[in-house]
Amino acid sequence: MAAENTFRIVTRGKNGELRTHDYKHEDAVLKMHTQIGIDDCSTDLALRGMPVFRGLIGPMPESKGIVRYESPEVFEALTKEWSSTPAGRRSRRRVKIDEPV
Repeated sequence: MAAENTFRIVTRGKNGELRTHDYKHEDAVLKMHTQIGIDDCSTDLALRGMPVFRGLIGPMPESKGIVRYESPEVFEALTKEWSSTPAGRRSRRRVKIDEPV
């Protein structure tokens, strides 16, 4: 595990707002969550060997140096939001084919 990783835990607050807590060291997360294994099957090779915690979904890559974990409620809500967002329409550029003269 790289020493420069930040562990980001995203949960839902009492008012329904997203709460994000960043931890510089795995030990700080281990004080609040029980490690139940390590990630050994992620397609992102940087995440392999990262801890898996009971009650959290993850690890997920967020950006360089940030490993994200989410509560199940947050994961479900953000996944539904992401999947229901319509993809932007792309217009294709039309190419005019020259007709023989």
